[in-house]
Amino acid sequence: MFSVREIQTERGTLQYRRESLTGIRCRISPARLQRNLDTDTGICYTADGCPFCPGAIDVETPTFADGLRIRRGESVTFPNLYPYSAWHTVTVITRDHMVDHFGARQLADAFSGMVESLGRCSGYHSINWNYLPSAGASIAHPHLQGIADPMPSCLTERYLTAGHRYLKKHNRLYWDDLREQERSSGRFLFENEIFWSASPVPLGEREVRGLLPLSTLDEMESYVDPLVSGLLRIINLYRSLGTRAFNVAIFFDRSGRDRGYRAFCSVISRMNPNGLCICDSAFMERLHQEPIILTLPEALGEFFRRDAGGR
Repeated sequence: MFSVREIQTERGTLQYRRESLTGIRCRISPARLQRNLDTDTGICYTADGCPFCPGAIDVETPTFADGLRIRRGESVTFPNLYPYSAWHTVTVITRDHMVDHFGARQLADAFSGMVESLGRCSGYHSINWNYLPSAGASIAHPHLQGIADPMPSCLTERYLTAGHRYLKKHNRLYWDDLREQERSSGRFLFENEIFWSASPVPLGEREVRGLLPLSTLDEMESYVDPLVSGLLRIINLYRSLGTRAFNVAIFFDRSGRDRGYRAFCSVISRMNPNGLCICDSAFMERLHQEPIILTLPEALGEFFRRDAGGR
């Protein structure tokens, strides 16, 4: 499923990894962990002027065509005021501006509201979450973003095309074969209707993939609870490693297509907010599209089993 090439440097081992299906590549340099850049300085983002806080959200945010917003528990969903997709919606997860520990009900309500909003538009859907500014959030108040487009995003298209080619060649789903291989690897974390493991060729630091037993957004509502349960365990894993910021994306095929694709959830940790405003994305990640990774996927699996598995 992937290949590894190692070289020795003065600082230790450097790995070049390549995913066989898509050709996605990354470099893993555990020695860079010694730079200790990811420190939590306890930055607190003020709620002053926040459009997502109670009292402002019903004034500052737009409504759908029916003049309403979608409300599930604490969550509120509405169109994005500054969209970069054909259909772009936002779900504010909590009433509180800053949240350190999310409740399962809070996240389940938010994801359900987002699924409902995306169901109003056809296309290739994805559900996304930037948590904290160092993960790209322009507003610190926790919120999801959902997009739908007539064309898939770059990563979705690569897996759709390569997965269909794999199915025609082997008469098996790539996703089933991947699950079976990863279940016996050191990268496997847990399974709760969704299969969770550390990605062998990470797209970002400490990437975890959740493989869903579905293809399209139409089937997602039944899997919101196991998705939330799994995400909370991953978030707790990151907290155990001292990291608060993260990104989440769930990639779906469009309805009415059957090309052997399975939806998946990708989660990566990001650097904590810090006084230097250091971000862990630079030219290799954004221009070369070869992310520099610090943590070995197998080491993440070992840490989960040793220190975080029971949480």
